[in-house]
Formats: sequence, structure tokens, C-alpha cells
Amino acid sequence: MGCGCLFGLLAVLSPRAALLILWLFTPLVHMVFEGNWLWPLLGLLFLPFTTLMYVLAVGALGPTLFWSWMMVLFGLVMDVRGYYDAYAHREGFSRSRIDQLRA
Repeated sequence: MGCGCLFGLLAVLSPRAALLILWLFTPLVHMVFEGNWLWPLLGLLFLPFTTLMYVLAVGALGPTLFWSWMMVLFGLVMDVRGYYDAYAHREGFSRSRIDQLRA
């Protein structure tokens, strides 16, 4: 019994949890990174969407397909967008918190 849709929903909502589940319960991460644990750990911490897309693309499809690399690029765009949004809204969060403390 497969849980592809459930895993897809988990990957969209929490890519770190999805990557951790792949790492613990499947051989994909070990196979893709050839037993190295540092790169997947750094990917888990800093670029979770990119690392998840890389594991799914290279592990399932192979590294030479154009659409596999497009998936990895899309993951990178999602990661960079998340960091940009956090950077762009950092002042709004701190101002609202300071205003709440003054009131």
C-alpha cells in the first residue's frame, strides 16, 4: 500500500520532515550521496527543498535527465524565496513585537 499523496503533502508542508523520513526509512539518501552524511545534513539544515528534490530526482530518475535538474532548480528557487521573505519581513516582525511590549 503506497502513501505517495501523503508523502507529497508532507514534503510540501515540511520538507525537513520529509527528507528525514526518506533518510531514516529508505536507502535513497544513502545511495544518492554515496554514504556521505555531511552533505545531506547540511541540506537538511539550510536548503531542505533543494536537497529533497535532488534526492527524489537523482534517486528515482537518474542524474542526466533535463527535468530532474529542473526539479532541483525549482527546489532551490523555493529555498531562496523562503530566505528572501524572511529577510524582507524582518523589520515588520520586530516592530510589531516592540509595539506590543510598549503597550
